[in-house]
Amino acid sequence: MAGHSKWATTKHRKAAQDKKRSALFSKLSRQITVAAKTGGDPNPDNNASLAAAIAKAKSYSLPKDKIETAIAKAFGSGDAEAFEEVVYEGYGPAGVALYVECLTDNRNRTAADVRSAFTRAGGNLGTAGSVAFQFERKGQVSIEAAGAPAEEDLMLLVADAGGDDLELAGEEWIVTTAPTEVMAVKAALESSGVDVKGAELVMEPVNETPVDVADARKVLRLIDLLEDNDDVQNVYHTMQLTDELAEALEE
Repeated sequence: MAGHSKWATTKHRKAAQDKKRSALFSKLSRQITVAAKTGGDPNPDNNASLAAAIAKAKSYSLPKDKIETAIAKAFGSGDAEAFEEVVYEGYGPAGVALYVECLTDNRNRTAADVRSAFTRAGGNLGTAGSVAFQFERKGQVSIEAAGAPAEEDLMLLVADAGGDDLELAGEEWIVTTAPTEVMAVKAALESSGVDVKGAELVMEPVNETPVDVADARKVLRLIDLLEDNDDVQNVYHTMQLTDELAEALEE
């Protein structure tokens, strides 16, 4: 789509997460604990979900001791058993679709909080499946651009590793993969000598929704309200962020 910029999207996501780093670390730790518990094995070599959760945590610089503590927690106090994965779907301002992934120990509380966020920001919480069809699950492997092989060489390595696409997003190369292949692609790139920063599963919009600056600010307010909730793990949206729009939002 003309004007689309993975860099603009990535930059805004990173900026928001840096701003909320303490809360982000807590959420990443919870993901690791639940992945370890549900997978039934503290060894990421034998637990694909845990391996993905750890790779994502490392990409956001979660300290090693916090990762180890989160894994130990899964087989200690039993706190992980209380959490369940819940997805909420809805529409924000300008018809932008949002897909909200949560880990909660109280479904009623989380549903009320998410509904309140949508209402406060001028959106509407929908029913299950109301916007999921507008997204597709993808794997993403991130590579620091500094020190990475030249673009043509990296493209060949990505193809050999089984990656589907390669795109520069500011200071990172983003490799897109099939969701089931993300860890295999990561391992293949590492074995080829590529310094991989992290890997994670994401929901990418099938089509993006164009917005003006005013509506973009409203959508970002809704995303902020949702991400302020400790139960909310990931917020995905269909808003089209162009370089021009990203610059306007920073003014």
